[in-house]
Amino acid sequence: MIKEFLEIGEIVGTHGVRGEIRFNPWCDSPEFVTKFKTLYFDSNEGCAVQIKAARPHGNIVLLTIRDIDSVEKAQKLRGKVLYMKRSDAKLPEGTYFIAELIGCTVYDADEPQKTYGTLTDVSATGANDVWHITDEKGREYLIPSIPDVVIETDVAQNRVVIRPLKGIFDDED
Repeated sequence: MIKEFLEIGEIVGTHGVRGEIRFNPWCDSPEFVTKFKTLYFDSNEGCAVQIKAARPHGNIVLLTIRDIDSVEKAQKLRGKVLYMKRSDAKLPEGTYFIAELIGCTVYDADEPQKTYGTLTDVSATGANDVWHITDEKGREYLIPSIPDVVIETDVAQNRVVIRPLKGIFDDED
């Protein structure tokens, strides 16, 4: 499901005495966050935050936010989650955010009416992501997110089509 606002990370502390903020990004890399000039304290336009500067610092990002110019002001923001507006992100065609996958119904490629459940989580394992599918009885199945298994992903239609490997689901031989 395409979402207009997506969580991008959390403010975890301060850096220095001039109000710089330590930000833990929940995306592929800290560099991704540095491309935004505006982030949001909530999932609506009324809570816009103007980013004056952003730079990677190890696995975090150091942010300078307009009107936050002291360590005291910055400290009050600790624990707050920042959101990004999806239209501000420049993604290559055919790519999507993990948050948009969550909640998609998972269909069988060979039997289009058959569903396996709902995609409920994604784990990054290194070689490929692993998708967690939960069926209507609450059982969880893990499938590799590889081209042989994931046939189609359409987050706009809230659907994923797979051809599972043998043995993943109980009812297979």
